[in-house]
Amino acid sequence: MQTLKKQLKQNLTLIFFSTLLLALHPAMAATDQADQEKLLRARVKSHQQDADHAAHLTPVDKSLEFHGVFYGYLPCNDCDGIKATLSLKQNNNYLLVTQPAKDSSREFYEKGKYSWNDETHTVILTPRNEPTPRQYHIEDEGTLIQLNSDGARMAAGLADRYTLRRSDTVKSREVHIH
Repeated sequence: MQTLKKQLKQNLTLIFFSTLLLALHPAMAATDQADQEKLLRARVKSHQQDADHAAHLTPVDKSLEFHGVFYGYLPCNDCDGIKATLSLKQNNNYLLVTQPAKDSSREFYEKGKYSWNDETHTVILTPRNEPTPRQYHIEDEGTLIQLNSDGARMAAGLADRYTLRRSDTVKSREVHIH
């Protein structure tokens, strides 16, 4: 019991002197209040920035908003045509699957990175295994037109034959299943 009384007496003494010390130093209390107000202003500012979603509406990198699956039937010298499916993914990776229209012909896969050129409205495909990139002119959100190896448009009559359309813009289609 004596030990308990002694601890209680020490605790009361400590509380008394702490209160006395705070009362004698009002500058310390004012500093604490100023710090609390500063912290509160920082929280309010942070919350306002978090609530501002305008930065999310227009991404800096246009390729982040331009993605999807595009397909088409391209001309071929040795066959009736080439079925092509181009998948532009959100992480700037692409997969191009081509298959010549021949009996028992296999599919060819090309993987790589793509980038967006805002000035020329083109998508540039850079394959992993080939040094030569492919370029497509972006006609609109759902249409890509393949460009020549030098980046120029095909002749007027040929441009329609090198067109890929996004899968959600055309109702009937023959699509590769992977």
